[in-house]
Amino acid sequence: MARRTIRLPGLADAHVHLRTPGGEHKEDVRTGTAAALAGGFTTVLAMPNTLPPLVTPSTMVEAQRHAGRHALCDVHYFAGASADHTEDLPALARSAVGLKIYMDHTYGPLRIDGIATLLTCFRRWPAGKPIAVHGEGANVAVAIGLAAAHRRAVHICHVSTRTEIELIARAKAAGVAVTCEVTPHHLFLTEADAGRLGPLGDMRPRLATQDDVDALWSHIDTTVDCIATDHAPHTLEEKRSDASPPGVPGLETALPLLLSAVDGGRLSLDRLIELMDVTPRRIYGLSPQADTWVEAELGGATVVQEQGLKTKCGWSPFAGMVVRGAVRRVQLRGRIVYQEGEFPGAGFVV
Repeated sequence: MARRTIRLPGLADAHVHLRTPGGEHKEDVRTGTAAALAGGFTTVLAMPNTLPPLVTPSTMVEAQRHAGRHALCDVHYFAGASADHTEDLPALARSAVGLKIYMDHTYGPLRIDGIATLLTCFRRWPAGKPIAVHGEGANVAVAIGLAAAHRRAVHICHVSTRTEIELIARAKAAGVAVTCEVTPHHLFLTEADAGRLGPLGDMRPRLATQDDVDALWSHIDTTVDCIATDHAPHTLEEKRSDASPPGVPGLETALPLLLSAVDGGRLSLDRLIELMDVTPRRIYGLSPQADTWVEAELGGATVVQEQGLKTKCGWSPFAGMVVRGAVRRVQLRGRIVYQEGEFPGAGFVV
């Protein structure tokens, strides 16, 4: 496809880790939202597994105040489910975009073990607010069962295998109110890349087989509801240590990768907009942003470079990959906030 300029709405990433509070050496609200704008995202939904985690009204208020002072785009926060703070859930729901329940391994202090606490979370979290679940393998079935039993919407984060996506497809066909997301790294990388990348290819869920990747793509126009980056930055020193934490950055590479899929005929542009803007806003009750758009280049080969990345961690598992899309300018509510690597008027320098 010939190189051309296209205009998209400001995109919404429903799954990012801004590492504030407690992990500012690897990312902070300022650098994380700069990376978001550089990737075409004007709205990000931040996860609660910070230090301390966002499990009380006071920690939530402080996180939101900090974002109000430092964010370059819109930031919304999830509340975290914690066995020690279930009584705080109704108050947290008043300001959180949703509840995040970790049923499997996570980087940070949050994980729910045991059906009793899960049931308490489902009872105490208001029905009008979404519940997002990190559940892998059999825990996807548990989350679907909870959605059916409580007759409420549940969102499954970062689906990565054929078994999981096919189970979600069957649940949807049966009328269960379940939605799901997939990440660019689970769409464009496999376990073979994990071997090549070493610790830089380690995330949760882990990279899967080519058959799993093919299954995700086969459901991209039907079962998959949105694409979210699970932007989870760590420093290179941390990743190369003996206690390497899982997680990879992804805000700046997601749209170029998906535009490559559009350029190659694997995905329509309209479907990309549904997956990266319309549906995440619908799931989490977010209104479109007025007078907001992303100007991108479609077609024309570009190599992903780590030099110039806005994320504080400064590396990417996609480094060296050829993509056929690039973000050029971003306007947010009538003001140009990103243009060719710069942030006009923001006073932000990388």
